[in-house]
Amino acid sequence: MKFINLIQIVRISTLALLIGSTGVNAAQWVIDNQHSQLNFISTKKVNIAEVHQFRSFQGALDSKGQFELTIDLLSVDTNSAVRDERMTKYLFDVEQFSTATLTANIDLAILDAIAQGAASVPLEIDANLSLHGETKSIKLNVIISRLVGAKLAVVSAQPVIVKAEDFALVSGVNKLMELAKLPSISHAVPVSFYLTLNLKP
Repeated sequence: MKFINLIQIVRISTLALLIGSTGVNAAQWVIDNQHSQLNFISTKKVNIAEVHQFRSFQGALDSKGQFELTIDLLSVDTNSAVRDERMTKYLFDVEQFSTATLTANIDLAILDAIAQGAASVPLEIDANLSLHGETKSIKLNVIISRLVGAKLAVVSAQPVIVKAEDFALVSGVNKLMELAKLPSISHAVPVSFYLTLNLKP
């Protein structure tokens, strides 16, 4: 009887360890900010285009396929300190809206099917972008690759066009035009990205 009880105790203990470790060992992909880029293009005076970037952002893809990217709008870098300050104050209004957030649900079976170092896989993703107090649905056309060393690369196959009127940014654009004495600034902004994600336990 004591031997049977011992076996039962061992089985229960083993089961408890397995259940307890499931959440701890659930894998997730975490964005490597140092090896990722998030760029956008502004166009002024009809045909003068300039490339800018956000230097600080973070995000992850969890074990359930939920992806979230949070962008620090204060980290905008346009190669002009004056323009950066104007954009954060009058366009993004970082005192009220300090971040932009993109969320999406990814089919993890697609990622599992990509062999390390194999050909890249194109994917269309339905996502939601929250910016300046507004949330809109957008589509992301990306190319996904699994890299050596438990890394994932997600690259925009096509730029995402963000429109000022969709996110209550028109008055901010007009203010920038006024301050810079410009005849025009495009309301349509192409955004592209290269994200490297590391697999974390």
